[in-house]
Amino acid sequence: MTTRAAIVEAAADLLARSPSGDISTRAVCEAAGVQQPALYRLFGDKEGLLAATVDHVWDEYLGMKRSAERSPDPLEDLRSGWDSHTIFALAHPNAYLLLFGSGAVARAESAAEAMRLLREVLDRLAAQGRLRLDPEAAARVVMAANTGVALAMILRPELYADAALSTTLRDVVHGALVSDATPATDAGEPDRVAATTLRSALPATVGDLFTDREAGLLDEWLERLQSRPRPS
Repeated sequence: MTTRAAIVEAAADLLARSPSGDISTRAVCEAAGVQQPALYRLFGDKEGLLAATVDHVWDEYLGMKRSAERSPDPLEDLRSGWDSHTIFALAHPNAYLLLFGSGAVARAESAAEAMRLLREVLDRLAAQGRLRLDPEAAARVVMAANTGVALAMILRPELYADAALSTTLRDVVHGALVSDATPATDAGEPDRVAATTLRSALPATVGDLFTDREAGLLDEWLERLQSRPRPS
């Protein structure tokens, strides 16, 4: 094991067992059997160490998502992705709080990787004509809701002790975003879903069916249709 790996492993172990969710560089160095100059040479500062540690912890979760076999139905993948996110968050609360509940690890790459994997599932739904919202915006909605419920369950367990809370919110959010997750109640919904589907496929048509200018104009029209207000 390299010195860097030994330090990260020690930090991850201390972080998991920390009652406060904080660790000291001195304790990490003692656990790893190295001097503090070695830590600062490899990670720059404590934030760099925490970022590397969070990425290390979350790589287990992200590795499962990367290697997971795709379901024929991307909605099932969206649901299982939400559930695995919540389960992992509750199993690693300190690392989760560092990544999503503070600004302490701005250099961590885990959040961007999680968002990229989520976006891939939503792109598949959009390509099938089932997404009510632009995939990028939908990804932000799903991630905000998923992290929100996970943080609530970690920080206020006395208020959010029911494990079904995450599943309930999941179904509400997915029902609002995926056209066949719940029955449609809006007469204009088919137009918005169609516009979302066409916009997701538009980049592949540039240079083939449309020029950049034509594609840009079509995208503007589709965006207007997609964002058309719902009837009150």
